[in-house]
Amino acid sequence: MLIGAGAALGLILYLWATRLQMLAVAVVLASLYPAVPTVLGLAVLRERVTRGRAIGLVGPAAAVVLLSLG
Repeated sequence: MLIGAGAALGLILYLWATRLQMLAVAVVLASLYPAVPTVLGLAVLRERVTRGRAIGLVGPAAAVVLLSLG
């Protein structure tokens, strides 16, 4: 039930962003959904951060920052 509510909220926010002409930012943020389980795995399950994971998290985070700066 909670996962379905989260998915519905995500879709609503995505549609809202497209109506506010923030499509570039919305698409980039939506494409970062694999980062959420990775961060949760690091925080909750205490998984190790490999070099590949670090690059995979830092690279897209930098892209989001650069896109939001314009």
